[in-house]
Amino acid sequence: MSSFKKKGLGRGLSALFGDQKKEPSSNNSSIQNNITKANIGDLSPNKFQPRAHFDEKKLEELANSIKKNGIIQPIAVRDDKAETGKYEIVAGERRWIAAQRAGLHEVPIIILELNDNESLEVAIVENIQRDDLNIIEEAKGYRRLSDEFGYDHEKIARFMSKSRSHISNTLRLLSLPLDVIGMIEEGNLTAGQARPLIGLPSATNIAEEVVKKNLSARSVEILVRNEKGPQKVGQIKVDANILSEQNKIQDNLGLNVSIQNKRNNSGKITILYKNLEQFELISNLLKRN
Repeated sequence: MSSFKKKGLGRGLSALFGDQKKEPSSNNSSIQNNITKANIGDLSPNKFQPRAHFDEKKLEELANSIKKNGIIQPIAVRDDKAETGKYEIVAGERRWIAAQRAGLHEVPIIILELNDNESLEVAIVENIQRDDLNIIEEAKGYRRLSDEFGYDHEKIARFMSKSRSHISNTLRLLSLPLDVIGMIEEGNLTAGQARPLIGLPSATNIAEEVVKKNLSARSVEILVRNEKGPQKVGQIKVDANILSEQNKIQDNLGLNVSIQNKRNNSGKITILYKNLEQFELISNLLKRN
């Protein structure tokens, strides 16, 4: 196993390649000696690629950049087990696709000695560090580490340098109904808005209401709390329309706002401020003629 592979795992490909801006060291020299070129058709996508969607606009921007400047950082590959002389991409699939669009026939590659486990690890780390996966793709990557390679949440957390609670909460999103997961993947619903819906039989209906009314994550938590019931004595049931208005006011002010509306439609609006500047902002707004 090569020394640069040992150095890189768990730290992304920036560690595998070394800091390109630093003066060459003996270690960087060994890395440079492993960089070569390959026909673009000799590369195939990584079957462990955690990213399912590539942004078309960003791909076109990258292709235009490659036309002008070429590929600055080599594509990380490993030998294709099924076909001698061919390579499987470990990380850099976006660069490979963009290079094809740019009309390149050859691309720079760095050949790594990685097993399936390590190939998935590096692919996940590289994607998260360079161009964030959406939260569902991230969760699916973690699930593959768990299901296919036996990682528990603690080991994934150590490897990804994230908290165990982040790993667990991210994985729990995959228990949502498929249509809710689809809303998250499409960017219509955030992870913060979706988490309170986990385990709810009415998750899909609430998610549709959240998207329609653009409710904040905090508003969703209140809505779900009311949905679960029963209400405690003296607790005010919050209507989704009130939450929507509360969310709009918060967005306009940039401050936390709480609306309590009673059954007789009396109530109060509370605006929270943290400093004198925010107090003066509220005061000036309320004193306007």
